[in-house]
Amino acid sequence: GVFLFMAWGASRDSACYQAAASVKMHLLAVGTRMPGWVATAFEEYARRMPRECSIELREIPPAHRGKSGNPDRYKADEAQRILSALPKGSRLVVLDERGKLWTTRQLSQQLDDWMHSGHDVALVVGGPDGLDPSLMQQAQQKWSLSPLTLPHPLVRIVVAEQLYRAWSILNNHPYHRA
Repeated sequence: GVFLFMAWGASRDSACYQAAASVKMHLLAVGTRMPGWVATAFEEYARRMPRECSIELREIPPAHRGKSGNPDRYKADEAQRILSALPKGSRLVVLDERGKLWTTRQLSQQLDDWMHSGHDVALVVGGPDGLDPSLMQQAQQKWSLSPLTLPHPLVRIVVAEQLYRAWSILNNHPYHRA
């Protein structure tokens, strides 16, 4: 939906007072038993997000891994679980090391585009074996946080913080000072 908002420190008469669309960000992450500090840090940034740009975490149970398992089968099983949890009509964005690297300013522009697209966004973090190729092919976008391999619990926090930072840039909020 469309609503009115005021940028940080803007007056009702300023050019910063504008109409903007809302978006709900769904972070679908494979993995369930995260340390408490992960949930605490994620929630800190999620609660800072305004109603028009909220972020919600949905944990996806990982595939059961045996001693002589098949990683391709695990990824296929997790892909089905992800697709089942995917909100209808949402834009599918997978996090992958081969995805597009964005600067913080580019992410803020991407967030603005998402907010005006009329669709919620599902950001997907795969399990320890990565994402199934079928899911990768369905993605409208692929985003790489870093060329480094990051621990999955840390990815949840980095995504939430960067989305908050991107929102703060769009709204001239003092959080981002670079």
